Amino acid sequence: MNVFLGDWANLLIRWAHLIVGIGWIGTSFYFMALDYSLDTRERKSEGVYGTAWQVHGGGFYHVEKFAVAPPELPPHLHWFTWEAYLTWVTGFCLLIVQYYLNARAYLIDPSVLPLDPWQAAALSVASLAVGWAVYDLMCRSPLGDRTVPLAAAVFALILIASVFYTHVFSPRGALLHVGAFVGTIMAANVFAVIIPNQKKLVAQLLRGETPDPRYGRIGKQRSTHNNYLTLPVLLMMVSPHYPFLSSHPQAWLIVALIILIGALTRHFFNRIDAGDPSDKFVWTAFAAVFLVMVAIFLTAPKPPAATAVAVSDAEVLKIATDRCVTCHSHHPTNESFTDPPKNVTLESVDDLRRFAPLVRVQAVVNKAMPLGNITHMTEEERERLGQWIAAQK
Repeated sequence: MNVFLGDWANLLIRWAHLIVGIGWIGTSFYFMALDYSLDTRERKSEGVYGTAWQVHGGGFYHVEKFAVAPPELPPHLHWFTWEAYLTWVTGFCLLIVQYYLNARAYLIDPSVLPLDPWQAAALSVASLAVGWAVYDLMCRSPLGDRTVPLAAAVFALILIASVFYTHVFSPRGALLHVGAFVGTIMAANVFAVIIPNQKKLVAQLLRGETPDPRYGRIGKQRSTHNNYLTLPVLLMMVSPHYPFLSSHPQAWLIVALIILIGALTRHFFNRIDAGDPSDKFVWTAFAAVFLVMVAIFLTAPKPPAATAVAVSDAEVLKIATDRCVTCHSHHPTNESFTDPPKNVTLESVDDLRRFAPLVRVQAVVNKAMPLGNITHMTEEERERLGQWIAAQK
């Protein structure tokens, strides 16, 4: 694909992904907050579980939630489906444009596992499908009736997936795929469980039957899972922009911290919406902050090793010329770029001094550059580059 047109495709798909994703997340957060804020003492209609009075946009709203379903189906029923479906579809299209079509730059790292682009794409698709199948089996098994053991099992499944991805893909591709793995589970929950169960309730009403409350309970369980996984997914989706996360040698541990921080934060706001006394849930906020500090400590860069041998400007420029300027030059030779990424050029010693902090973080500390280590930068070269940068201070 033409690089210019590919960039436009990437931008438009990413924009669409953000738009529909905001819609999906917004409705998820709203309905969870609505459920938690229901007043079960006020019941205006037959079969109503609880009600809520809300004010927004200059108007007042009175909402009723039925325990299972209303006695009669209303003539106009609003469904919330396409936000979830389109979020996954646009996300997968973005995966194709960004990672599958540029697999050697973004998805494959020969030092991790030498793959052909089609093999990397096949492993990606297969892993997403297998992840949903295993998760769904967990929920349908006897484990599905036990909230805490099921949560622990899902947590373990995600960590196993993160270990798998770090042994298959490049660091940035690995953590991004953990997000795609969880996002696929969330979208499939809507497509394969939540909406079908709601349709079964509607069909039972149309036949004049008493709706089976089991369908509602299962749908609520999957919806709750989605709610608690949303914040971790959002962070993992942007992780490629932060190599100190994706390039960490124990990426599974970073994934574990992201999941716990996101879930604790989500629980904190859910309990606020429920109106619980703060002394019952405020600990979750402190726990999340503590885990953030742990994550910062674990990802803190280590200073470069001292050396008695000075690294010359000529040596470091040769390293940059051999390993970096295929992308980071005014006229990149790498087919994936028409302009230097982030306008960073490394064609001269002055360029290297100017962008030294970025070079140190990306190439020396996090080893995120070159992309997919496509130019085969060695560990010795990274060390020499770091020593030269340290000597510039």
